[in-house]
Amino acid sequence: MNETLTLALAWVAGLLLGAIFYGGLWWTVRKGVASKQPGLWFIISMPLRMGIALTGFYFVSDGHGQRLLLCLGGFIMARLVVVWLTRPQRNSLTRMEPEARHAP
Repeated sequence: MNETLTLALAWVAGLLLGAIFYGGLWWTVRKGVASKQPGLWFIISMPLRMGIALTGFYFVSDGHGQRLLLCLGGFIMARLVVVWLTRPQRNSLTRMEPEARHAP
């Protein structure tokens, strides 16, 4: 396979692994906060997400440093995307200046 294509696929795999890891973290926090046993969600989620990510890194890199670095870059970029997509939405009152909120 073409080396450029292989490196591009390593980066895409990193994006996918990051989306699974950080998306799973977001989902776990939402479920855990609403659960009667939140600790169970976090105790199960962390090793599962880490296992998926580390196994993915292992197979994607296949002993090649460039692939590992590109996969890690995609993983970090996925974090930025998940943080941006899951940010709290602001309503119109939070965008107003503080003194404008208290005006009569």
